[in-house]
Amino acid sequence: MNIILVAKSHSTPRSLDLGCRRGKLIAIAAAGVAFLACATVGFGAAVLTINPRDAAMSDLLTLREALADQRSALAVVESDSRRDLDALALQLGQLRAQAMRLNALGDRLTQVGKLEGGEFDFAEEPALGGPEEPLGATTAPQALGAGIDGLRAEFLRQEAQLGMLENLLLDRKVENALLPAGMPVAQGYMVSGFGRRTDPINGRQAQHLGVDFDVPLGSDILAVAEGVVTYSGVRSGYGNTVEVDHGNGYMTRYAHNQSNLVEVGSRVRIGEKIAKVGSSGRSTGPHCHFEVWLNGRPVNPMVYVRQARTTRT
Repeated sequence: MNIILVAKSHSTPRSLDLGCRRGKLIAIAAAGVAFLACATVGFGAAVLTINPRDAAMSDLLTLREALADQRSALAVVESDSRRDLDALALQLGQLRAQAMRLNALGDRLTQVGKLEGGEFDFAEEPALGGPEEPLGATTAPQALGAGIDGLRAEFLRQEAQLGMLENLLLDRKVENALLPAGMPVAQGYMVSGFGRRTDPINGRQAQHLGVDFDVPLGSDILAVAEGVVTYSGVRSGYGNTVEVDHGNGYMTRYAHNQSNLVEVGSRVRIGEKIAKVGSSGRSTGPHCHFEVWLNGRPVNPMVYVRQARTTRT
């Protein structure tokens, strides 16, 4: 098959033989050029005729999706904030109730002790003052939580002290022999106090319900008051433990013992040997763990230890 090509009216015509290989290649190349030209023209026409409104709608849908994600994230933050505020409100309510009990106890002590009028007015807020340095915003939540914990511990300590003072003023104190007083060991020194501390085992913040005295292994542990042994055995975390009930709501606990020397039901007297210093339970070494409980709650044992030292002096 031949194709005759005429460029001008007076020029010599040329023929293209499609039967040969060269003719086929020329024809294929011409068809490809024509296809590309048509595709280019079609793409340009599509770009020129596209609707700007469709592009705007696509952008709007994208913005709506982003807004929905932000709302979800905000809801999570709001939920966490409300939970934290509820927890703080609950703690604040507990502290207010405890403060009211302390105020009522203070009023009774003022009347019974016949203190001068206005010397201790529990109905008025105490005057405060002094320069202050603002804290950084990033430390505010931690400082608030630590402040609440410290205030709670202070209330517990004051309540125990005022309770003891009330018993004295109202002539309802127990016999001195039944009141916990003094150290549970004849030697040694305190290495860990009552309240919040860094746990020596896992390094986390925890509440320490008693005080620890560093004493050589096998030393004698002594009863700090007369009473009856209500527990002598192993408690989880405490190891070998002895608990003595002294009446009037008082109970003392001696833990991490190497061995217990008394049995349940035994009556013990002040200074009697009830156990040997050890390192049983959750312990890093030999020491005497000493707790004082009043009406089912742990109180700071140092209140009673220091009182005994003052009395002896």
